[in-house]
Amino acid sequence: MSTDTKKVEQEFSGWRKMLWPIHSHEIKKFLPMGVMMFCILFIYTLLRDTKDAVLVNAPGSGAECLAFAKGIGVTVSAVLFMVLYTKAANIFKREGLFYVTALPFLLFFGLFPYCIYPYVDSLHMSLETIQNYQAVYPNIKWIIPLVGNWTYTIFYILSELWGSAVLSLLFWQFANAITPVKEARRFYGMFGFLGNFGLLLSGPMIIYIANSIHSLGLGKAESTGLMLKYLMAFVIVAGAVLISTFYWMNRKVLTDKRYYDPEAMGENKKKKKAKLSLSESFKYILQSPYIGLIAMLVLAYGVSINLFEGVWKGQIKIAYPTAVEYNRVMGGLSTVTGGIAVVLMLVGSNLLRRFSWRTCAVITPAVLLAGIFIFFGVTYYNNTLLPEGMSIVTAIKEGVIQKELIVFAVVLGLLVNAFGKAVKYSLFDPTKEMAYIPLDQELKVKGKAAVDVIGGRGGKSLGSYTQMGLLTVFSGSALYQLVPIIAPIVLGIVVIWLMSVFGLSKRFIALNAQREAEKEAADAAAVAPVATEAKPASATAKETVEVGS
Repeated sequence: MSTDTKKVEQEFSGWRKMLWPIHSHEIKKFLPMGVMMFCILFIYTLLRDTKDAVLVNAPGSGAECLAFAKGIGVTVSAVLFMVLYTKAANIFKREGLFYVTALPFLLFFGLFPYCIYPYVDSLHMSLETIQNYQAVYPNIKWIIPLVGNWTYTIFYILSELWGSAVLSLLFWQFANAITPVKEARRFYGMFGFLGNFGLLLSGPMIIYIANSIHSLGLGKAESTGLMLKYLMAFVIVAGAVLISTFYWMNRKVLTDKRYYDPEAMGENKKKKKAKLSLSESFKYILQSPYIGLIAMLVLAYGVSINLFEGVWKGQIKIAYPTAVEYNRVMGGLSTVTGGIAVVLMLVGSNLLRRFSWRTCAVITPAVLLAGIFIFFGVTYYNNTLLPEGMSIVTAIKEGVIQKELIVFAVVLGLLVNAFGKAVKYSLFDPTKEMAYIPLDQELKVKGKAAVDVIGGRGGKSLGSYTQMGLLTVFSGSALYQLVPIIAPIVLGIVVIWLMSVFGLSKRFIALNAQREAEKEAADAAAVAPVATEAKPASATAKETVEVGS
């Protein structure tokens, strides 16, 4: 198998090696996976942009509510999801587990604009009620809108979980189960390359729909409802394509040993092994330093990007205070991210083949660190222009500071965010997923569930808790005013991230070598009986010759 892989790689040269390192016989396996990635990222982008616009612009809400929604709602929901998923993993096989996990999300998103949103006036608190509670309970000012607009909060939570549950968990778990390491070096970067065309499509679509609805002159509620109907319709269409492609792969691709060999991927070992209970699964995961280091990578990314986005989204709210404008900015983010990601996917795919795992894994924290600190520097400079005790909103209204400075910070933050996410998709995700491949089947399934759902969501939640704590201690301050405190925290997190990369790299190399040695020993053992049987036959022939002479 390894000889075949080398032979395939030697056939690629020049531009073909850079742009399309996929052999013709591999297209039947590779292309459906790329379509699945495209659909998942397309849905993810629509949900990511829409959830923020809906919740931030809800009655009595604001960008500060996002930290509390992630820190409380998403964290609790992620834990609940992980518990249910772990139980489901003991009941369903891989294909069934995919369906029972993804379909409830798609069902909710399809029903929300038609069966829930039209009745929000009777389901939610009124603006006056929310403001009254905020006046009475100022310490939980930003939690009250989450409770008062509870259907929006559920929409936000499930949209947040889609990325962890379906992209990080279901897709990559499926890819890891059917893709050997040497194939992954060529495939994984290219999966992202095809998938990020979903961002390129969804971004302009969001901008077009926002502009079209804005031109109709509808009221706030009507325009939001119409936007949800259009965008969730696209979510359902993409979801149907996703499920259909996955179903087809299980019937037409994975039944062919050229594309999927259960024995080579260690599937048979899983069948012989008794399934663990929930408590045993947690013990198994906690006893693995290897899984712990992967969790540190995911946690560090989640915390650092969340602290950055908290400040950035606050700047968007100041510069673009309406829902339509806000969603247009988020659509712009998706478009720019998709464009950069498509280019970086080609670069990342080649880096994965030409450089070590550690070199590729270090690039993401380095890029984020540089970009975030440039953005924080601009934000801090804008803060120094404000008279003491005056907010940016008031300063803009009174002409003390030009709105263009805030717009510049928003655009800069958009570029940093887009570039950071593009690097994540092209290098962070593939390197992280490659790290799972040498693991045994139990850790692949349940260890990955814990890392991607609890680690991924926990990282963002930890960033949210940090923001919540700062907003509580420095009551009356906005996040942009707390940049001198947030910046050193981000620096410390990235240092831990880099240390985890170096630690995991050593273990990854050792474990991969161990798996290769085990495979070679198994191959040698399989050949040995044939040689043993051939020897008596040879001896018999020799004896016959001697008797004849």
